[in-house]
Amino acid sequence: MSLTLENHLEGGGDLSLAERAYRHLRDRLIMLDIRPGEAINDAKLAAEMGIGRTPVREALKRLESDHLVISYPRRGTFATVVDITELADVSELRESLEPLAARRAAKLATPAVRTELRETAAAIARMAAAEDPYDLMRYDIKVHRLIYRAAANAHLEDVLIRYDNLATRIWCMVLEKVPAVSEHISEHVELLEAIADGDADRSGKLALEHVTSFEHAIRAVL
Repeated sequence: MSLTLENHLEGGGDLSLAERAYRHLRDRLIMLDIRPGEAINDAKLAAEMGIGRTPVREALKRLESDHLVISYPRRGTFATVVDITELADVSELRESLEPLAARRAAKLATPAVRTELRETAAAIARMAAAEDPYDLMRYDIKVHRLIYRAAANAHLEDVLIRYDNLATRIWCMVLEKVPAVSEHISEHVELLEAIADGDADRSGKLALEHVTSFEHAIRAVL
């Protein structure tokens, strides 16, 4: 995922180099562009992104707290493995927090964000079932981060992004086995429209159904 696309996903604009590096590397890790267990060379990453090593190192420190990388003395830094056994714990938390975010977004989203929600729903509705599954997952990331931002609670947004990242890594591990990724993504249309309409109860219900269907889809192929 390019820095340009990453900034678009979260509405990033005038970001520090460390923040840009963090978001870029984070999304490469959660989409498994950087494979689990792969060694991470900060000099190589800095050269690829056209920035210095210092912001990359700062980004890697944050990514370690996100449980996306792990550092070993005298060995280096590595992408963490994807632990499928974490699915139940991650899902339990998301089943409580995702509906909360959706309800808050329905109540608190600004007119500009409601327009963005409707535009995103329309874009997803136009997507073909034959879309590349990894492109579909990037839309999934975009939708969730948009809802979290619309919920207008920075602490809730931060927590949910972390758990959605972990859930996305699990999904990407089995992506080739999941028969209907497009159906999972299309569930967002109704959810986004409910939030844009300000229907908090329906938004919370649909968010819970979406998280539950995600877990069921994963378990079906394990």
